[in-house]
Amino acid sequence: MKLTNFLKSLSLVAFISTSNLSAQTDVILSDLKLRNVQTDIMNVGIRIQKTSGLYWENGLDIEYSNKSLLNDKLFFGFSYVSSRLGTALSSNAIKQDNYILSARYYARKNKKLRPFSKFNLGYFNADYGSELFDVLDNTSVITSLEFGLSYTFIKKLKLSSSFGYNFITGNGMEGPGTLYPIYLQSTISWNLKQ
Repeated sequence: MKLTNFLKSLSLVAFISTSNLSAQTDVILSDLKLRNVQTDIMNVGIRIQKTSGLYWENGLDIEYSNKSLLNDKLFFGFSYVSSRLGTALSSNAIKQDNYILSARYYARKNKKLRPFSKFNLGYFNADYGSELFDVLDNTSVITSLEFGLSYTFIKKLKLSSSFGYNFITGNGMEGPGTLYPIYLQSTISWNLKQ
């Protein structure tokens, strides 16, 4: 009789422990799902860029990060900016396109105003519009650095402005003549993931 009561008590304890463990497991899994939903950051926006002494170039900017990348400080991105969407839209300016991959490092985690530095690597192409200019260089690799500030207005809306310097430029004889060294840019973006 004692052994039977002992076994019943043991099975009751095992049942309660298993039920409790199952409930705890459900809570933990639910919490992990919530954390995973909030770990990705995908900013998509419009970039407006002005090359010092030359064209307005506008386009698209996409930036991705996971909060585990250097504790929400490292972002990777792609930008397409073109004079086709800027100065050349309403004039006979040279149509030039920039395809840029970037890595951006933000300081001051969880602050509305965050300074950043950004390294860009990409491809530049200029369409001179006439076969007469086919002898001139019209393509180049782009490498540049940017330094700027980013301000988050609300959780999803962000404005970034920076000063940039192209390390590879041209004079028309060596490298494209419209690839100037200094530019300013502003990007307004929306976080699709939060």
